[in-house]
Amino acid sequence: MKCPYCNYDNDKVVDSRSSHDSQVIRRRRECTQCDKRYTTYERIEEIPLRVIKKDNSREDFDRQKLMSGILKACEKRPVSIEKIEIVVDEIEKALESRYDKEVKSVEIGEVMMKKLKLLDDIAYVRFASVYRQFKDIDQFMNEVKSLKNVDKRKKKKPTSV
Repeated sequence: MKCPYCNYDNDKVVDSRSSHDSQVIRRRRECTQCDKRYTTYERIEEIPLRVIKKDNSREDFDRQKLMSGILKACEKRPVSIEKIEIVVDEIEKALESRYDKEVKSVEIGEVMMKKLKLLDDIAYVRFASVYRQFKDIDQFMNEVKSLKNVDKRKKKKPTSV
């Protein structure tokens, strides 16, 4: 740390205190050259997650976009706002743990699809139809059939021996 008075680059810390929310550390320093004191603050630098769009442009990750996409998919469905918020939290945490600085929008869409499939079948199909850009009714029907097959497997009870 350079002294703001004489530009000497050696000092000693005479006092350290963390702030009330422990997000910032206040340090009182003394220059070893001119003996003047000054205060510095240290905080964690958070680098926001960036989203790489399909056209290779980049923008900051926006939790609100995630929320609005899920809200649209769940419109008029028996899904509470609390459940939606939990899903958004889970998606955001998953992205932050898997990706350091940048994530492709396609990856976000895939995580959203998995979460919606567990949350509500209709919301999943709604989102999938827009996200996967179904070109015809056959693609749509294939997606619905795959959901029905998964549902049948869940309902099958194991046979006793």
